[in-house]
Amino acid sequence: MKWAMVIMVAFGLSGPALAAGNSAAGKEKAAACMACHGQDGKASAPIYPNLAGQQQDYLEAALHAYKSGDRSAGQAAIMSGYAADLSDQDISDLAAYYSSQTP
Repeated sequence: MKWAMVIMVAFGLSGPALAAGNSAAGKEKAAACMACHGQDGKASAPIYPNLAGQQQDYLEAALHAYKSGDRSAGQAAIMSGYAADLSDQDISDLAAYYSSQTP
């Protein structure tokens, strides 16, 4: 699965459902993300990555990898807990929101 995600990102393909993301819905769903990643995707501390302006496909692939357990380094234990209950649409919406923010 890990290599599948790498290939999907390399060729510009999104997550399993290929759902269209809704930025406004993503903003509403981002409340739990804001404690670490900031209100507009600019991290609250250097240990957390900035999400603002990241590629939507990358963000979707990363969230799917956290959800499936394919990502296990760094803050993966924390992120896996947050991603576990996200639907494919939630992931697409969050990715649409953060990718639309100015870095």
